[in-house]
Amino acid sequence: MKMFSVSHKTAFVVDHCPYMAESCRQQVECDVLTKSRGQGMIPLAPVSKSLWTCAVECSMEYCRILYDVYPLRKLVICFSQGQNRLMSALAAVGPPNPQEDPECCSVLHGLVAAVESLCKITEYQHEARTTLMDTADRVANRGRIICLTNAKSDTHVRMLEDCVQETILEQNKMAAGSDRLMPIQQCELVLVHIFPQGEDTLVSDRPKKEVSSLLTSEVHSVRAGRHLATKLNILVQQHFDLASTTITNIPMKEEQHANTSANYDVELLHHRDAHLEFFKSGDLHMAGSTSRDSGLKETVTLKWCTPRTNSVELHYCTGAYRISPTDVNSRPSSCLTNFLLNDTEASGKPPAERAKAQLERYTRYWPMIISQTTIFNMQAVVPLANLIVKESLSEEDLLTCQKTVYNLVDMERKNDPLPISTVGSRGKGPKRDEQYRIMWNELETLVKTHVAGSERHQRVLDCIIACRSKPPEEEERKKRGRKREDKEDKAEKNINKDSEDKSWQESERLKGVVERVKEEQGESEVIKDSPDSPEPLNKKPRLEEIQLPEKAKGPVSLLTMWTNRITVANSRKHQEFAGRISSVNNKAELYQHLKDENGMDLHENGKATR
Repeated sequence: MKMFSVSHKTAFVVDHCPYMAESCRQQVECDVLTKSRGQGMIPLAPVSKSLWTCAVECSMEYCRILYDVYPLRKLVICFSQGQNRLMSALAAVGPPNPQEDPECCSVLHGLVAAVESLCKITEYQHEARTTLMDTADRVANRGRIICLTNAKSDTHVRMLEDCVQETILEQNKMAAGSDRLMPIQQCELVLVHIFPQGEDTLVSDRPKKEVSSLLTSEVHSVRAGRHLATKLNILVQQHFDLASTTITNIPMKEEQHANTSANYDVELLHHRDAHLEFFKSGDLHMAGSTSRDSGLKETVTLKWCTPRTNSVELHYCTGAYRISPTDVNSRPSSCLTNFLLNDTEASGKPPAERAKAQLERYTRYWPMIISQTTIFNMQAVVPLANLIVKESLSEEDLLTCQKTVYNLVDMERKNDPLPISTVGSRGKGPKRDEQYRIMWNELETLVKTHVAGSERHQRVLDCIIACRSKPPEEEERKKRGRKREDKEDKAEKNINKDSEDKSWQESERLKGVVERVKEEQGESEVIKDSPDSPEPLNKKPRLEEIQLPEKAKGPVSLLTMWTNRITVANSRKHQEFAGRISSVNNKAELYQHLKDENGMDLHENGKATR
């Protein structure tokens, strides 16, 4: 079911009976020129408003707050949302006639008309029905009736409730067989009993109660004047889920003394969701507002800070909500409202539209990763990149952009390196001349996306194009630079090739030596050595004694690494001669068992030698 809450429709019923012409007995001072009045002038007597005037003013304040916060989709008495039309209609009615018969202007007629208005299909309900292409009972029809009257007693109040209940049942029967009407699923009746100052009320307050499945009712007994304004202010917050925020310590100049200033507080109403972030962070501190007219109620207090233009000092915005001042006619509220609306007057665009336009300009050219850009990795391009995204350039901005372009030309003339990303590429990357060509192309693309902003943007682009058109001597210098780079690359390749050839030859020589040693060691293993056999005259060197050549400077080939590994592994496969293991300086002492106790060597002739 398409949901429409009771706040979608609000019908006001203001009693126009003769009793509403009575004074509210709250006096209003009109003599405000006390100091400048002459001696012979008679002071003006105070005046007081009627109950009708108080009811109309408070109803209009209710509508004003509603229209400020909800410019659309919240309808009051089914009129288009505008105060001028409402004021014109109420002015045409005129004040109540104290001499008129009360039976001829009963508030019951207004309640019946209010129920009938709630049965009418609004534009938004019709749109929902058309979109769903379904029957009317799939779109909910709910509404609220606010009746400002002077009831005689609690019994009179119950009679008004019964009248509304019977009218809803009758209208629902009519709406069931009509395409232009919708039955009412739920209706809230808010009865506000108004009585003058200094009198006792004859009607008791009563919280919301369910009269039937279709109707709920609540009663508020309020004194006329500022007490009624406070009650309607609280009701509009409850009905439309609003909250209060008070801006404190706002410095404002005094009207009489322009050289001095005083601090004021301004209370604002807005949707309750504006306080959600405060609730989540735990920084919400509720306080009581001390406004003279609004009375004591909960409000969030924010201290005024001087607006900052430096982006470092600005806070991040987490949401934007429509606001409405509680006391719209006070001077502090007027000053704050005019201050907030001065941006709009300068550019002709609302702040939200200007923010969207700025975001669009800043993201027209937006590389996603570092390897996709060159200019945004260069500190020298930062001044131009920060200025070119502006909506309009000043003459000083133009000079800064041109100076940045000239600095880039100087860098290219000096052949300075650029921060070109080589991720994913083999070798050294593009040549210096190609690097600058990439940089100039990207810079020209960036400026072209903003060239329609102003005439100075076009002049920046013209400067870039002119600097890219190099003179013949510059082109000749570039050719010489490219030839020099080609020679350096060729020489480096030759050095690498010679080094690889030497490594290959050395590995082949080493492989031949290893093979010969292995063959000779294999032949010697066939001959069984005896204990009396003398040391061979021509002893072959051990595999471990082969002096491997020092590693050549530069890169080692894969063949060399593999050959060295095989050589070490083969040297460990044969069993070493026992005498050679215990030898000193590669010499083993024979016939050690023939030594006598005194360390004498005995020979065949029996002679001892030391």
